Amino acid sequence: MTMGFGIIGTGMIAHFHAKAIQAMAGGRVVACFNQNPEKGRAFAAEYGCRACDSLEQMLSDPEVQIVTICTPSGAHREPALAAARAGRHVVVEKPLEITLERCDDIIRACDEAGVKLCTIFPSRFSPANLALKAALEGGRFGRVTLGDTYVKWWRTQEYYDGGGWRGTWALDGGGAFMNQAIHNVDLLCWLMGGVSEVAGYTGTLAHERIEVEDVGVACLKFQSGALGVMEATTAAWPGMLKRTEIHGSRGTAIVEQDSILKWEFAEPQAGDAELLSRLGGGSATTGGAADPKAISFVGHQLQLQDFVEAIAEGRAPQVDGREGRRSVEVILALYRAATTGTSVRL
Repeated sequence: MTMGFGIIGTGMIAHFHAKAIQAMAGGRVVACFNQNPEKGRAFAAEYGCRACDSLEQMLSDPEVQIVTICTPSGAHREPALAAARAGRHVVVEKPLEITLERCDDIIRACDEAGVKLCTIFPSRFSPANLALKAALEGGRFGRVTLGDTYVKWWRTQEYYDGGGWRGTWALDGGGAFMNQAIHNVDLLCWLMGGVSEVAGYTGTLAHERIEVEDVGVACLKFQSGALGVMEATTAAWPGMLKRTEIHGSRGTAIVEQDSILKWEFAEPQAGDAELLSRLGGGSATTGGAADPKAISFVGHQLQLQDFVEAIAEGRAPQVDGREGRRSVEVILALYRAATTGTSVRL
């Protein structure tokens, strides 16, 4: 079964969606819509799909079964609600939305319409991160004590000046955490479990004319009792690969981008050497550390493949709307903690 996709918003991230759909099994790009008709037509010509004159036209197209929303972060809710009400399955690029209320509106609308919903977090589909998740679920770390993640990237002033929505609370919903590091916030919550308390600081130190943070640090208490640290910035020239570290009483693992840097346990297993040989060779991509376009679409492809299979099998996708909501809740708690100077319980 091949399902038709309609893409709403045709900016930078929409190209990753389109390439992922073209590369996957069971999907094809049918239509696109941009409020700027010229941009919509250019995108349609590049990917061989129809440019719609209105959102209503796209949602009435019987060949569109799935809608992917690639608009600015604070403009996800309205097209998601419209798509759900039209009976289309909904894919939302991260973050799901920029407030919990808006996230909940999307989740509720999809539930009521009986359609599937997923939030794009391709880092969960990386083989290195899947191996890390399996090791945690297998108890290899013993008592898990620390979970840390670091996204130390660089963005030029021109990056912010070049997009009217970037760096604004209304449409970006936040800065280095909500826009860039949210992938690793989601990853850490997926690996470590729920967060119970957040404290931290944010600042705007290296960029002008933006309302949001370009640097932030957070301390976490997880529901398990483990502790953690998150660091995020777009003000660390020249930009470094993102990194996640998990530590416990019986093991330590470190993943940088999509490569395993350290994989050491008190009780080695037969497959450890093969895993390091396969996934420990260093990253072949800069992962967007300095250039937001320098990422692979393979993670999107794997996640959209899972979404199509979830629809066919009548199951929940691996990253549904409720999963997408979790990272937004943690980041908003950090922003509140940084504003009030107190820790925030979730």
